[in-house]
Amino acid sequence: MVPARPATTTPQPHDDRLRPRRIAVVGGGPGGLYTAALLKRLAPGREVTVWERGAPDDTFGFGVVLSDETLGGIEHADPVVYEALKRDFVHWDDIDIVHRNTRQTSGGHRFAALGRRRLLEILHDRCHDLGVDLRPRTGAPPPDRLTETHDLVVAADGVRSATREAHRDVFRPHVTAHRCRYIWLAADFAFDAFRFEIAETEHGVMQLHGYPYAADASTVIVEMREEVWRAAGFDALDEAESTARCAKIFADALGGRPLRANKSAWTTFRTVVNERWSHGNLVLLGDAAHTAHFSIGSGTKLAVEDALALAACLQEQPTLGAALAAYEEERRPVVASTQRAAKASLEWFEDLDRYLDQPPRQFAFNLLTRSRRVTHDNLRLRDAEFTGSVEREFGCPPGTPPMFTPLRLRGLTLRNRVVVSPMDMYSATDGVPGDFHLVHLGARALGGAGLVMTEMVCVSREGRITPGCAGLYTGRQGEAWRRITDFVHAEAPGTAIGVQLGHSGRKGSTRLMWEGMDEPLPDGNWPLVAPSPLPYKPGSQTPRELSRARLTDVREQFAAAGARAARAGFDLLELHCAHGYLLSGFLSPLTNHRTDAYGGSPEKRLRYPLEVFDAVREVWPAERPMTVRVSATDWAEGGTGAEEAVAIARAFAAHGADAVDVSTGQVVAGERPEFGRSYQTPYADRIRHEAGVPVIAVGAISSWDDVNSLILAGRTDLCALARPHLYDPHWTLHAAAEQGYDGPGAVWPAPYRAGSRPPRTGRTDAPGPGSRCTSGVRAPSRSGRGAGQDA
Repeated sequence: MVPARPATTTPQPHDDRLRPRRIAVVGGGPGGLYTAALLKRLAPGREVTVWERGAPDDTFGFGVVLSDETLGGIEHADPVVYEALKRDFVHWDDIDIVHRNTRQTSGGHRFAALGRRRLLEILHDRCHDLGVDLRPRTGAPPPDRLTETHDLVVAADGVRSATREAHRDVFRPHVTAHRCRYIWLAADFAFDAFRFEIAETEHGVMQLHGYPYAADASTVIVEMREEVWRAAGFDALDEAESTARCAKIFADALGGRPLRANKSAWTTFRTVVNERWSHGNLVLLGDAAHTAHFSIGSGTKLAVEDALALAACLQEQPTLGAALAAYEEERRPVVASTQRAAKASLEWFEDLDRYLDQPPRQFAFNLLTRSRRVTHDNLRLRDAEFTGSVEREFGCPPGTPPMFTPLRLRGLTLRNRVVVSPMDMYSATDGVPGDFHLVHLGARALGGAGLVMTEMVCVSREGRITPGCAGLYTGRQGEAWRRITDFVHAEAPGTAIGVQLGHSGRKGSTRLMWEGMDEPLPDGNWPLVAPSPLPYKPGSQTPRELSRARLTDVREQFAAAGARAARAGFDLLELHCAHGYLLSGFLSPLTNHRTDAYGGSPEKRLRYPLEVFDAVREVWPAERPMTVRVSATDWAEGGTGAEEAVAIARAFAAHGADAVDVSTGQVVAGERPEFGRSYQTPYADRIRHEAGVPVIAVGAISSWDDVNSLILAGRTDLCALARPHLYDPHWTLHAAAEQGYDGPGAVWPAPYRAGSRPPRTGRTDAPGPGSRCTSGVRAPSRSGRGAGQDA
């Protein structure tokens, strides 16, 4: 987490020639008021005016949660505001999760909150003291007039910002509505913890989010899916009736006490993203620029941090244009990270019913780690007793991190949950793996992973992606693979090695990756085949549509390669039905335009990949597991999505797949992926719970903490990592050493045992980072993750 940064410790000399003197702030919420106070304090000669349509105490909602990082920034930027806030904050450590009459409590979370109305009073008082011109009950002039009469206009007028909408062609806002309805209410008593309570009603699942914000008051948010809200009749109730009904549903949590409202209406959360945050001398701040779901923290927190950054940039940069560019450059990645976490959190609550049957402690752990900001290691530091109880319920032997628990697939027992993901090396000659493959795969097998996967191994010469792709379509290739599996089994006992079989389809006959990925060969091209005659991208070769006879030929090529793989000694076989290669091409409606028995409906598009799967399964030894890799979404309009991916997984499981390797995309060139940390795992999570099949999660999983978190929460059974294993072939063994684990889940090869402890790297008595500050601009970072990160 990047700490909230202050503007400066003391007011600085102001250069009127370079920095804005007349400033208009549209919106008198916390973000607008705090911006006004900061800018006036830093340059008392400025003329700062705040327009607010409502009265000074006219506010919605009840409590506001702020993090330690945000408070640190406030303390450094304006001690007066900080001291006023500190007097009114309530603090608590625990989170209670109540589900099916069982309460799980996790401590060490360090929350701080106060009433929203009190926050506004403090900021109003500070603005008055500093000489800010406050204009309550007064609508702001039109944005164009403000930008003409002021040096800087700050639009802090909320999620439905009229200022932003006046220039939507410039800011280009994207507003996404979500699937739950929620209402802000309050109770006239203080919860003794941040409380999540789940109610399973005849109409569906409802949840309560509650937390104290004063010694005698708590915020209560009631949330449920839209269809549950309608089925329960809330759409026909007024504010008073809704309030009374919510109190009745959650009577146990409230101790039978009533709830109260304050302009409380059922609403749908809207995620706001803007392509730009500034236009000339107009800049967006807070909800006008971005929103993040309340379940991971406060929109007020983000707005306050925006204000701190904007004020600092205006002080540091030589011109207004440079300051606004720096403000956006600094805040945009932080906000994007927060919005990714918020999306994961809100989707978890939208799909809450998916997890209701999890064991109680795992359910609680899953909820606490839903956004991926709170992790297994982080939670263990906060509350070792709670985390240990989750591990015991999961079945972790004493002292064993979740990632080092074994997993059985058919007759194969993997000693840990780490997979070296398939990674194309493009280093074979005539499809034959050589010394490079022996060293590459052998090194990663020695590195401790439970399962090491080959790259996609092609089932025919015409099925290669590039001339450097490995194959299993000749006996010589099979013998070369046997050399590698023999090495793994002899020198890395306990490590399994798997083969991934595939056919390039329309993505074949291209250059080696480092010579131009997906670019056609300059010469020596071979003809391509695909479900439909559609080139992968402009300039790509157009494939021939597979005839019925050729479909049979390719299916037999897969089966022959599967038989060679068995003779070569592989422990597991994966069928590649992802990333736009041949079998994936049948699954996606964007790449399969056939009108015969293999195109059209999802069931017809599945038919050929299932036929291939059955043919390979028939020749693959019954005791050895077989998995399937799928693209759970095409990241493109009209393509395969999560719901269809669940149906695809169910179909393969019904045909004998032992696990589904859940990847995404790479099916069409015009895809628009939503990248981020472990960004593909929600698809694995959904398939695991809805299709009831073990899954392998893949995609930007980079730390052992991520692996432990995902496994223990029940979102996946195995984690496949690619780039981390390129960076460090011994990634798994090093993960064990860093966690102090020495057990059967991570066995160091005898020649390497002397390296099983991290070597000393230098002196340890030097001053720690952050022990001194020379700039006087940035506040020291506070340790730990404070409130508002995953409330």
